[in-house]
Amino acid sequence: MNIPTLMVPLMLAAAPAAGQAQDQPPAPASAPIPSIAFEKTVLPNGLQLILVEDKRLPIVAVNLWYHVGPANEAPGLTGFAHLFEHMMFAATGHIPRGEADRLLEGAGATDSNGGTGFDSTSYYDTVPSNQLELALWVHADRMGFLLDVLDQQALSNQQDVVRNERRQTTEGEPYGLVEEALLQTLFPKGHPYAASIIGSHADIQGARLENVREFFTNYYGPNNASLVIAGDIDKGKTRELVMRYFGGLRRGPDVVRPKVVTPPITAERRVVVRDRVELPRVFMGWLTPAAYQAGDAELAVAATILGGGKSSRLYKALVYERQIAQDVSSTQTSLALSSTFVVDVTARAGHTPQELEAAIDAELERLRKDGPSEREVERARNSLETALLASLEKLGGDGLAEQLNHYNLYTGDPGYLAKDLARLRRIDAAAVQRAVQTWLKPEARAMVTGLPGKPKIDDPRAPKPVKTAPQSAQAALNEAEPWRATPPVAGPTPKVTLPRGETFKLANGLTVIHHHNPALPLVSSQLVLKSGGAANPVDLPGLAGFTAQMLEEGTATRSAPQIADEVAQLGAFMDTGSSDDVSTVSLLALRATFARALEVVADIVQHPSFPAAEIERQRQDRLGSLTQQRDDPETVAALAAAGALFGSAHPKAYGQLGLEPAIRATTREDIAGFWKRHYVPSNAALVVTGDITRAELQALAEAQFGAWPAADAPEVKPAETRPTPARLVLVDQPDAGQTALQVACMGPSRDTPDFPALQVMNGVLGGMFSSRLNNNLRETKGYTYGIYSHFDYDRTPAPFSVEASVQQDATGASVREILREIAAMREQPLSQAELDAARNAQLLSLPGQFETNADIGASLTELFVYGLAPDYYDELARRLAKVGVEDVQDVARRYLDPDKMTVVAVGERRKILPQLQKLGLGPPEIRDDDGQVMDKKQH
Repeated sequence: MNIPTLMVPLMLAAAPAAGQAQDQPPAPASAPIPSIAFEKTVLPNGLQLILVEDKRLPIVAVNLWYHVGPANEAPGLTGFAHLFEHMMFAATGHIPRGEADRLLEGAGATDSNGGTGFDSTSYYDTVPSNQLELALWVHADRMGFLLDVLDQQALSNQQDVVRNERRQTTEGEPYGLVEEALLQTLFPKGHPYAASIIGSHADIQGARLENVREFFTNYYGPNNASLVIAGDIDKGKTRELVMRYFGGLRRGPDVVRPKVVTPPITAERRVVVRDRVELPRVFMGWLTPAAYQAGDAELAVAATILGGGKSSRLYKALVYERQIAQDVSSTQTSLALSSTFVVDVTARAGHTPQELEAAIDAELERLRKDGPSEREVERARNSLETALLASLEKLGGDGLAEQLNHYNLYTGDPGYLAKDLARLRRIDAAAVQRAVQTWLKPEARAMVTGLPGKPKIDDPRAPKPVKTAPQSAQAALNEAEPWRATPPVAGPTPKVTLPRGETFKLANGLTVIHHHNPALPLVSSQLVLKSGGAANPVDLPGLAGFTAQMLEEGTATRSAPQIADEVAQLGAFMDTGSSDDVSTVSLLALRATFARALEVVADIVQHPSFPAAEIERQRQDRLGSLTQQRDDPETVAALAAAGALFGSAHPKAYGQLGLEPAIRATTREDIAGFWKRHYVPSNAALVVTGDITRAELQALAEAQFGAWPAADAPEVKPAETRPTPARLVLVDQPDAGQTALQVACMGPSRDTPDFPALQVMNGVLGGMFSSRLNNNLRETKGYTYGIYSHFDYDRTPAPFSVEASVQQDATGASVREILREIAAMREQPLSQAELDAARNAQLLSLPGQFETNADIGASLTELFVYGLAPDYYDELARRLAKVGVEDVQDVARRYLDPDKMTVVAVGERRKILPQLQKLGLGPPEIRDDDGQVMDKKQH
């Protein structure tokens, strides 16, 4: 579901939303502003402490912000703040390298990570409430004792990791280099925002140990940090714990906030960047007011009006009506020194950047000259407000704790929520027009165009390690305290009651699953059908996805624009889609507008009209999406792996888009036929969670779905799996900077009795950050930014896979290590410590699966789709607790055989094939960017 991102910037980003506004539905009443009772205190050493007591679940979010980012980097050290973020996860004075991750994961931590923004760097974990002290112990040791043990080995390793991250997320990401060029064009050289947060290869590699020490000393003291603790806490006891772990740490030097003048753009700037993409993309960017300054919120509303999804002006004009664009977006990104307003539009095949530019300019000029309508402004406000409230559902990650830290940094007031909503609600059409006229002038913009071609990448080899004399010990910043060397003991295990949901059925066979959660005035629903890609005819892969996509494109009484308009005017978000096992219609709405939004859902599910003109529009959209899919090496690897494991006669051998011939061949009769067979109430469940009672839901369900005609659920016979005999599958992508790998085999179905043991085994192998694979390939060898493994667990047997993007010159070595780690899982029993950590990570993190309405809905949906018992999650906890060393080795031996694994590699053939041939995998099977076997004449 496309919901605007409301973190940095808070309400000031307008990612694609899900609707357009018409005049039919009345404007929803403003939702009551939720009360967040927080306490803010400042410790004597300057640490800001913000506490929020929330008893919804026995979990606690710990969110620590250091008020430092690229704005504080020295010249020639772009990316240093981000590199330093990585360094904070190395060894500290009392915690050996890797031990913090192992302990936190073993304690059931979720959302455990760090992040670097332009103005701040954050570190966060969500832990069971009895493990709060463990999280504080870890974060305090990083703040107080990192320098005690910092060494060159740790720095060199993280330089390798971060450079791999750059290769994967900037150079290997479609249009990543184009976006980087936009920042370099908007801001002058030397400006803190002129380089991407990740920095350049040269600057990352050029960082020295003394730079790291100086940066830590200057910016990582308690007086430059704010700590939010939100969740199941006792405030008094929590303050005592914070004083124990942080109170004795010495404050650092006073931090002087950077005073940077951002010169305005007075003449248009233009740049063209070549990238490994098939479709051109146009970026237009402007410098705009800093976060929370006059004009900032108005431009957020303008971004939603202009490019916020199907309701936006650019979508209507360029995608829907003229069909010259594949996608559109506009975003106001709010920062401390200067914000940016960016419009980006991808061309449809056969259309040029010049066409896009002229069309965008026309819409911008119309907005400047005539302004928006009050209905458009109201629609944008409603969408942003719903998304803001939705961001408060989650305690950790990018949820409530992060939001309070964001407010604290940018406004000095963690409780700025009411003022934030008030400024949003005050905005009218005239204010938006003034902001657009003032800030989005044609001569004040940067234009960056991304075109297909060979990118220019400066990726020098890392120098060979040079033996250096042992460095003198760093003077400790804080006095040694022996008690810190011992991890704290967990408190009493909290009692957990996981939501089960109440289930009832309508007379026509529709299953309704309900969970009442009145914490916020929000309701989330999912209408799920037990038919997805696995039900596709073999000659029409992608039909389930095409059908789901067409639901939003017209009914007997609503046109496609009317559907989008109505949903958006209600401040709701609706999405349709399919996976291998299911097709879904998802909805998020305020309590006050949920009934009206659900009426739209009921209409598109029961009365789609599949207009011929809309089918042709969506056909072109799917062909464009297929073109974009080929640009992403990781997606290409997944498609090639599916084709290799299932065989071409199996519907799951293809992605949800299918193949170009099938997209072109699909008829209205095919789509209507799939809908008629599979969209029946006996094949469906309506799963609703949030601020709605059972009685209210029952009345709504009867009113909206009671007349849905009863019909028998379709029988879909599982297709026969015919895997390729090849052990090596190769997709050639000339000039690729990395290799996207998948090492895969078939695994079990979701209802396997081995599920608990398999989850524990996978956690040890590659399912956790502290897994064997990640410790080996990332933390030890530096081959990759990250590697993980997982079982897909569908209704029928589904793949197990290990996935990573690795250094090109380490492709063969990476595969060798992956196969070696898989073999070790079979050959050697786990240590008791590994077993305990992986088992507890699964068991103790279960409450985190029920944190938001969407989380609860997804878990309850799983019960319906896979035929699991209502008490399944309670029983799963008991079964996980019983998993032993023998169970893990047994499932490893039965499900994982390295000699039968299929290795899929997507990269530059001439450089990676010689490495892979040394592994004795046999001759390669060559596939194309759609994952299909190529004719031998083609290669």
